[in-house]
Amino acid sequence: MSRPDRYVGIDNDIHGGMTTIGKIIRDARVFELIEETQTCEGWNLAGIDALLDKVNKEWDKYGCLVSNLPPELFERHQKIHGKAMEQARDAGWSGETETGDEE
Repeated sequence: MSRPDRYVGIDNDIHGGMTTIGKIIRDARVFELIEETQTCEGWNLAGIDALLDKVNKEWDKYGCLVSNLPPELFERHQKIHGKAMEQARDAGWSGETETGDEE
């Protein structure tokens, strides 16, 4: 089976978008690198990688810690990621995929 060369979009991603690419997109929304409505559907992997570089540069400013974000960014982070977790749980995601190797 060949790998797709285009991203399906965060709304169509597995685990309710709780994937590595989904996190990149949510963080890009937090830092206003993309609009909150941007799903990145149809983007090629080079575009996602370029977005990741931008996201990482933003996180570097805050030591890669949510607790170091200024109040406005912290609130936006909580809102965006909290809503995504709620929607993913409603879609059947439990977080076990990410923690299953810790048993």
